[in-house]
Amino acid sequence: MTDRTRFPAEFLWGAATSAYQIEGSPLADGAGVSNWHRFSHRPGTVAHGDTGDLACDHYRRWRDDLQWMRRLGLSAYRFSIAWHRLFPDGRSGPNPKGLDFYQRLVDALNQAGIEPFITLHHWDMPAALEDLGGWAHRDCPQRFADYAHCLFRALAGRVRLFATLNEPWVIVHEGYLQGGHPPGLRSPAKARLAAHHLLLGHGLAVAAFRADGQGRIGLVVNLEPKHPASDRPEDQAAASRLDAYMNRQFLDPLWFGAYPDELAEIFGPDQVEFPAADWRLIRQPVDFLGINYYSRAVVRADPAHPPFYAQALPPQGECTAMGWEVYPAGLETCLLWVKDRYPGVPLYVTENGAAFDDPPPSAGRVADPRRTDYFRTHLRALHRAMAQGAPVQGYFAWSLLDNFEWTYGYAKRFGLIHVDFATQTRTLKDSGRFYQQVIESQGAILDDPPGGG
Repeated sequence: MTDRTRFPAEFLWGAATSAYQIEGSPLADGAGVSNWHRFSHRPGTVAHGDTGDLACDHYRRWRDDLQWMRRLGLSAYRFSIAWHRLFPDGRSGPNPKGLDFYQRLVDALNQAGIEPFITLHHWDMPAALEDLGGWAHRDCPQRFADYAHCLFRALAGRVRLFATLNEPWVIVHEGYLQGGHPPGLRSPAKARLAAHHLLLGHGLAVAAFRADGQGRIGLVVNLEPKHPASDRPEDQAAASRLDAYMNRQFLDPLWFGAYPDELAEIFGPDQVEFPAADWRLIRQPVDFLGINYYSRAVVRADPAHPPFYAQALPPQGECTAMGWEVYPAGLETCLLWVKDRYPGVPLYVTENGAAFDDPPPSAGRVADPRRTDYFRTHLRALHRAMAQGAPVQGYFAWSLLDNFEWTYGYAKRFGLIHVDFATQTRTLKDSGRFYQQVIESQGAILDDPPGGG
């Protein structure tokens, strides 16, 4: 074993989850109905008719799950708050029992020496706010800020790291443009409004944090390198459009106070003019940026696919069960790109992982060598990026547990820990054991050949 890939002593080693994907008990203790609860109960929206009603039963089993975190050796745990538990109707709160659940979890994490890293909005929101228009409605950012402000006051001094939004691009693309997530719209006009209002909600929450919060606050985005399929100018332009839409749409406004020019090519030049006060809020400095990375896309021009006039080609190499190409170099690319384009802010890899078709547990273990190799190669790519100056301060594997994978239901497994959804039995996978060894060795085990650790 060598020290070539040893990570800094203060580096955070974590795992990540989100509320609707693991908690279950969505209506317990005075919680309101969330948009995802309602959406998953509509016939035909989720594979096999699955819902998050039970999920991993984390709402009742969180103490046991905390022991699994300790066994893994995690120094941090990233999780999200179910907005509808605290503000059942989206406006009045907090609901004491909902708040108490998260306060108890935070206190137990701190007692165990595990840093709580809270995401305020990981896609689920009170259904009552969605009924008013959701993120396409101008009122939603202020409602989000009110909820955030309440949480900052309640957890002041107990939580050091907050992220306002998780993957706002997915909320907009799947919910307002493609219709695959709630609210299930296919409206370019509302997609543009939702994107701006998400950023405004982020800005208002940051302002609330500066007033009453303690610690550090940032934003989490999902990034994906967009590689042109050829040197043809039209393929280069197509890749640039998709890069602007996915990668720059939610970062350029924070640093430059404007949307990428390519958005006018995609949605048309007649865009809504937003007040200058919006941009002042959006451009407030953040304390860190979270990067979620899973794969890349190879893009060609395609006039038959408006509004982007571009199409991602089928992956050529090894793929995960999601159909995503396994491409570790893309993590290094993304981190260095962010370092250069948006300098001066610490970074966290807030999600990285892979779904594979795991075998069932046998003799107390789950053999998942492909996921183990995925973590090995991506952590090496992360270390290469850090060696070139990427200011990364922590890594969070996705996910701690097999869980409700949104419209895929329970068919896709990302977890370090296998969950039998019929019995709720947890079994540590081989990839979880490997990650445990990575943490124990501060990354040095990554230098060992596959199978040697």
